[in-house]
Amino acid sequence: MGCKTRPNTVDAKTLFLASRPWSFTMTFSSVTLGVFMAALEGSFSLSYYLITLLGMISFHAATNLINDFYDVKHGVDKAGAPTTRYRPHPSALGLESPYTIRRWAVVFYFLTLLAALYLSFQRSLLVLPLVALGMVGSFLYTADPVVLKARGLGEVTVFIMWGPLIPLGSYLVQTSSLSFLPVVAATPIGILVGLVLLANNIRDIEYDGSVGMKTLAVLLGRKRSITLYGGLLLVTYLSIPVLIEAGVLPIWSMLVFLTLKGSVGLWRMFKNTVPDDADPRTAAVAFQFAFLYMASFLLQILFPMHI
Repeated sequence: MGCKTRPNTVDAKTLFLASRPWSFTMTFSSVTLGVFMAALEGSFSLSYYLITLLGMISFHAATNLINDFYDVKHGVDKAGAPTTRYRPHPSALGLESPYTIRRWAVVFYFLTLLAALYLSFQRSLLVLPLVALGMVGSFLYTADPVVLKARGLGEVTVFIMWGPLIPLGSYLVQTSSLSFLPVVAATPIGILVGLVLLANNIRDIEYDGSVGMKTLAVLLGRKRSITLYGGLLLVTYLSIPVLIEAGVLPIWSMLVFLTLKGSVGLWRMFKNTVPDDADPRTAAVAFQFAFLYMASFLLQILFPMHI
């Protein structure tokens, strides 16, 4: 399995790094977006927000850990693989048993379920099936026998979870009701989270192809994948004025265009060469966009503006 056998223990620092905490900004953005949309309608509970956020961070940690476990099991992540050159990967490098990593993934999934059960009984029974749907997608992303990532469905799965699903769930917790508005409003965020994964897969296209991992980038090829990357960036920005005109977003959301220069520069870079830190660079732009996007809702709450 590409790693040495280690005792079934893991120190806190190793576990923390293995969970990829820097990626939790995506979850923070998705949860907070749904909460701010609920606040615009007059519904806000700090305690429910914090429970939702902690539950979803546990979900994200579990997702990252279980994905590492199965990527090691399938021989995709191992010493020398691209992923080990840009982030800590204890099980691939033989520093920890992959089964210990899997055990901690189960612990974090359990914590997610506890939060979901509490919020289901306190706010709405619909919370539980939404969380269950997300957990199925999280697990099957790399788990046998489906392995969504190897079928070119990784980006779609990530988009669904961090786009419509998490914001809708956090909105539901605050309001005890469902709405199509957070689903639509979360689309730009979901696209950008999907682009982080696409950037990762474009960088690893040769390696993934060599180990039989048919990611979307492998299926499309480098040139078409980079074209898709640029096209989705364009769709993300073009959607903002459309959603403002439709009344879904506040006019404050035009603030996200402050990140346009960075996004265009990143796409132009990719057309020439895809850097080793392609996904962190994309994640940085995505969070800058998400920060201004969330700020626009907060500004609308404090200083309402209407077309």
